[in-house]
Amino acid sequence: MAVQEKHRFDEQALARFMAANVEGFTPPLTVEQFRGGQSNPTYRLTDGAGRRYVLRRKPPGKLLPSAHAVDREFRVIAALNRTDVPTPRAYALSEDVSVVGTPFYIMEYCDGRVLWDPTLPDVPREGRLAIYRAKFESLARLHLVDYAALGLADFGRPGSYVARQISRWGKQYKASETEKIESMDRLFEWLPANLPANDETVLVHGDFRLDNMIFHPSEPRVLGIIDWEISTLGDPLAELAYLCMLWRTPKDWNGLLGHDLDELGLPTEAEMVGYYSTLAGRAAPEPALWEFYMAYNLFRVSCIRQGVYARSLDGTASNVRAAESGKLVKPAADLAWSIVANMAGASR
Repeated sequence: MAVQEKHRFDEQALARFMAANVEGFTPPLTVEQFRGGQSNPTYRLTDGAGRRYVLRRKPPGKLLPSAHAVDREFRVIAALNRTDVPTPRAYALSEDVSVVGTPFYIMEYCDGRVLWDPTLPDVPREGRLAIYRAKFESLARLHLVDYAALGLADFGRPGSYVARQISRWGKQYKASETEKIESMDRLFEWLPANLPANDETVLVHGDFRLDNMIFHPSEPRVLGIIDWEISTLGDPLAELAYLCMLWRTPKDWNGLLGHDLDELGLPTEAEMVGYYSTLAGRAAPEPALWEFYMAYNLFRVSCIRQGVYARSLDGTASNVRAAESGKLVKPAADLAWSIVANMAGASR
């Protein structure tokens, strides 16, 4: 779409920066804005030779602490360019606010498909399983990366990931809270009191899901994983469960719950957990542990949605549908608490 008024910047200043910092760039520059990108405004750039790039920048306005870390995004993408994890090529990072008004980076434009609907209606039934396998294969590759060898040993703190995430997102939730939600208050108490004992550390994306991947135009192959803003060192099971929330959330949340998976040619949650575990060389998680991670992730989703919703109220959200995020805060929290209640019932 055309660049939103609130996200406009000096395009000539950007063209001058690219001429000096992006090899092969040819003026003039054309700028468009992607409709997606809940957190950081994202733009498609086209140069005079027809080459395309993507620009990700911090949004203007008052921001939550530690949010919108485009410098971290650039660092991890540049490091992963040296591995078999599919990532766009990282070109340049700028923290000079005189160029576009906020820090930004430029990366490769991957010319492929973004698959928004998990039922894959535009993919033939016989090709859908391969798409699912490709995204779980990409996750396993990421979790097998030697992050220290890539110079990312200081990219986060090893261990206690879930505890720190609950604290971090909880603080951001409270900073953007717009109403009291009983199930959220209960989760704030229950989750820290029931933390898992496992402490494995891997490099995690932080928002690993279908629509944060660019697929090849015709093959079941991931060209690039995008939106690395909240990547860090973390718990592989927490990230796996985040991807698998798809099977626990209903159709109107764009989930798979309520769909006939066999008719659609789609795998079950258990099948994909087993597939990932084999690829990553890990044992499948115990049921109680797995349910904890599900509840934790739904809590985290509520916190993230609340932040997006709050930004829509103050006008700094980049996504035109950001205001809709507020509608899912309470339902996600309620679903998380129902999982906790079921766990408690099963243990009696």
